[in-house]
Amino acid sequence: MTAAYRTDRPTDPPRHGHYGGVGDQWAGSDDEIASAVLASSPNAVVALDRDQTVLVWNDAAERMFGYPAHEVLGRRAPIVPDELVAEHNAVLERVRTGEPVSLRTKRLHRDGTVLDLRVDIGSLRLGSAVAGYVCVHHSARADELAGHRMARRARLVRRLTDVVADVNSELELPAVLDRISASLTELTGADAGGFVLIEGDRLRLVSTYQLPETLRGTTTDLRTSLVDKLLRTGRTVLLQSGDLGDLVWARLPGLHTIALGLAAVGGRPYGALYALFARSTPGHLELELLELLAGHAGIAVRNAVAYQEAVRQRAHERAVFDASADGIAVLDQEARVIRWNPAAAALTGLPAESVVGSEPPFPVPAAGEKVTYQLANGRWLDVVGARIEETGELVVDFRDVTAAKELEEAKDLFLATTSHELRTPITIVRGFAGTLDARWDKMSDAERRSAVRTIAERSRSLGELMDHLLLGARAGADELKVRIEAFDLAERIEGATLGLPALSDRHRVEVRVPDGLPYVLGDALATDIVLGQLLENAFKYSPQGGLISVAAWLEDENVVVVVDDEGVGIAPPDRERIFERFVQVDSGDRRRFGGVGLGLYIVRSLARAQGGDVSAHARPGGGTRMRLVLRGTSSIRSDTPMR
Repeated sequence: MTAAYRTDRPTDPPRHGHYGGVGDQWAGSDDEIASAVLASSPNAVVALDRDQTVLVWNDAAERMFGYPAHEVLGRRAPIVPDELVAEHNAVLERVRTGEPVSLRTKRLHRDGTVLDLRVDIGSLRLGSAVAGYVCVHHSARADELAGHRMARRARLVRRLTDVVADVNSELELPAVLDRISASLTELTGADAGGFVLIEGDRLRLVSTYQLPETLRGTTTDLRTSLVDKLLRTGRTVLLQSGDLGDLVWARLPGLHTIALGLAAVGGRPYGALYALFARSTPGHLELELLELLAGHAGIAVRNAVAYQEAVRQRAHERAVFDASADGIAVLDQEARVIRWNPAAAALTGLPAESVVGSEPPFPVPAAGEKVTYQLANGRWLDVVGARIEETGELVVDFRDVTAAKELEEAKDLFLATTSHELRTPITIVRGFAGTLDARWDKMSDAERRSAVRTIAERSRSLGELMDHLLLGARAGADELKVRIEAFDLAERIEGATLGLPALSDRHRVEVRVPDGLPYVLGDALATDIVLGQLLENAFKYSPQGGLISVAAWLEDENVVVVVDDEGVGIAPPDRERIFERFVQVDSGDRRRFGGVGLGLYIVRSLARAQGGDVSAHARPGGGTRMRLVLRGTSSIRSDTPMR
């Protein structure tokens, strides 16, 4: 089924274009393109003439209102309730005078059902004259649900911030554990929860919420637990459903799903937070909140234990401070430092001898409060304090939250960059499409072809941007799937470089691949993406031109491919950072070269998924060398046929 519309203009002959030197791209007549666009729209699109006769009725309109196109084309669609006809006419009059309108209103389904919709109405113009109206309908309920989801997420994130501050301000271990377990159910919607500590090869349940008190203190073998399963996955969150009858958690009636998040201190597993579900099922947001809370829970529990040890056994104070993953300082009643642990020195860059006897290099919070502060070295700290009533001293705990701050800034930068990258091609496509619409008869055939070619090229760039965003999201979720099989790498290199010399008159391309290069083990399509991105970067980051060199050779059991350019190069501290998500190392170059900072992140993810790797190096004489390593199959030669 395709979108239906009326037209009195003969169909133009098909026009064909060229897709970036890689292959032919289909381009049909205007009517065919319009039909395809309307048929693909998820929203109901209805176009009316000045008398409200239906000119266009797409597939989504058929689904939404129940009328097939042949029953409404050329007629008035009976979808406006009688009591809203006057309002509808008034809205169309406003649109006719040049004011687009978006409103929430009611419409009728063929079976008489009243639909709650949002309608966006604009004028249908032929040149400067208003020939009719274009109405785009979508469910108002969908807008409400999206708004509710965003509001709920924001509310839970704010609550998580309060919970973390609350937990960190409490240094009594039983109170910390109770607050963590209670907060878990509030944030995730779980029916019960608990916290287990890893003690060697055993687990000990140290906190429960909405579970029988008799379970507290239960121990079990780590090797047969869900925690061990989580550790073997290398992730920080695990979701387990199905038959859970053998687990101690089955004491919760109706239990059907368990989610657990790993709590770690200093990069080492410390415990796990369990969320138990009997009446609901967790989603992505709940798992994300569980992961964040579990991370804070491990640190909070460890800090509480350290505090109790300091109170109970002053002789062990130095050992506890030295072992803490957080920076810990003890201040006297005048807020001068009297204790400064190694982690504090590492975080601030200030050794104990330069700080003891003076004020700390950050604001001192009141007992039970938290302060977030940026040091002169750029590092961000979360600082909390607790008063020792027996001595009047203040124990200050602070941790490095720079990574979280940078991730937040990276996400903001990603959104801003993506908006920019989308806006440019969309503006050009819209401008040329508008020119074609308004001046079609006044343009020469060459001008029309040029405009359509520009629209096609910009549409391709939009498609590539969307592909990068999707691949980046899949890589971030560890969902990139590759096939491991032997394939001819030399053939892939030849295909990737075949049309490169024609792309730029400022660059020279040199390819050196030895005869008989062994086949490699991996995914041929994934390798095409990797090679294409490396070559694209070599061109993009050498704007002044120069030599682009591609070479491959056998090295031990692997095959190495290098792509060299004579471009702007990469500073040594940034040669690893460029493979992170959303990273573009030079803010000045970011706008100059474009992109959203996902290309090399995807390249490394695809390379490692195949058992290989990719790295960046300085090229002798200037520029950059990108080095791709794939596993070789030295027993299979490229002149051996594959069956």
